[in-house]
Parts: sequence; C-alpha cells; structure tokens
Amino acid sequence: MLFVADSAKAKIDDIKMQDGITQEHFIRVSVTSGGCSGLTYKMDFDNEEQPNDQIFNDNGVKVVTDLKSFLYLCNTTLEFSGGLNGKGFYFNNPNASRECGCGESFAV
Repeated sequence: MLFVADSAKAKIDDIKMQDGITQEHFIRVSVTSGGCSGLTYKMDFDNEEQPNDQIFNDNGVKVVTDLKSFLYLCNTTLEFSGGLNGKGFYFNNPNASRECGCGESFAV
C-alpha cells in the first residue's frame, strides 16, 4: 500500500485546481537509479495506466506506481511540508536504510 498524508492531499488538490488538472489525472510515483544514495523518487501527474501498474487509493488520492518501484515503496507515505523551511513533497519510506542530506535519494 502507498499512503497519502493530509498535508500532501491538500497540496495535490491545490495544484490540480490552480493548474486545471482534471479528475482523470492521478499521481504517478516511481523509483529510478541516481542521486547520491543510489535511488531517486520521481512523482508527476499522469492519466494513462500501464499494464503492470499497482494502483492505490488513499485519503481520496489515486496513486499509481509500476511493479518494480512498488518493491521499494511498499508502505511509504507521501507527505508535504510547506513554509520557509519546508521540504515540499517528500516520502516517508520505512524501507530506506539511509537518505541523502537533501532527502531526494535513498538506499535500501
């Protein structure tokens, strides 16, 4: 399962409204190689499901990931932190053994 915190849901809804993104769009999350810790998160809006997608609905938000990425993301929560010292969107990933200082890459 992938989870969406209230803070992330509010920001996603705000972005959709501001940018005119339709209700057919969902959040696509994936993991790619790169970054100083070895793996990097990628997140974007999408409206086309792929054959091996894993689909989750949490807190009124549809989150989709490919099967390979799901192995790294299982039980991860998408969160958002705003303000002057905020991180923006970030992933609270219980599978990560370490993260880089900026929080954009991780290792398992």
